[in-house]
Amino acid sequence: MKLSVCYIVLNGERIIEKSINSIHEIADEIIVVDSFSTDKTKEICTGFPKVKFIQKKFHGFGCQKNYTLSEASGEWILFLDSDEVPDKTAVQAIKDILNSANPPYNVYEIHFNNILLKKTIRYGGWGNVWRERFFKKGHGKYTDDLVHECFVTQDKKGKLPGNIDHYTYKSIAHHIEKVNSYTQLMAEKKISNGKSVSILKIIFAPFFDFMKTYFFKLGFLDGVAGFYISITGAFYTFLKYIKINELMKFK
Repeated sequence: MKLSVCYIVLNGERIIEKSINSIHEIADEIIVVDSFSTDKTKEICTGFPKVKFIQKKFHGFGCQKNYTLSEASGEWILFLDSDEVPDKTAVQAIKDILNSANPPYNVYEIHFNNILLKKTIRYGGWGNVWRERFFKKGHGKYTDDLVHECFVTQDKKGKLPGNIDHYTYKSIAHHIEKVNSYTQLMAEKKISNGKSVSILKIIFAPFFDFMKTYFFKLGFLDGVAGFYISITGAFYTFLKYIKINELMKFK
């Protein structure tokens, strides 16, 4: 078996059908590990004959991804989120590597087009993002972090032609909901690693994050979307640190 396409998902009905359609032709199997979605995710995924649909309680992004890798049988892995769609150039590049007798790399990074408020973001730290999403099985795995897990490999990385279009959030309300969820996981992660936070950091770190994103990383060039990203990024930082402070009181 050549290619396993892997997903972890919770309530991914918004984009996952489009995502699976984009890679269905080149996949030998599609592994979807679902954290008990309450929308139409299961109905959509099981409508594809190549999908192996597994429901598993969520214990953190890193653990969930590594479990998904253990279920994959393919020589190569393409790991996607439910809101990510590889373009035709990326799909063709993957197909070429799968058909190659001796690919130059075992791990490939793919460029991301992060789309927010119907706009592809070019600046503010969102505009030049590459992630390791296509790799030979056994040549890397994810850290077991609750959130913001990293892909760990000893291999030199190649760059895959094409892009992954990442449809980040369906609305501002959806974004704020995710910010609340992710900051809670980040606070728990920091506390479990013995981290603490000072009142000065709670006050000043959000301000510096806004300045860095909006001015130093040129977020202002993305217009209203760039300002929104900068403001919500600062809010994310504030929530993360205030939640760490709250959890410290209950240790």
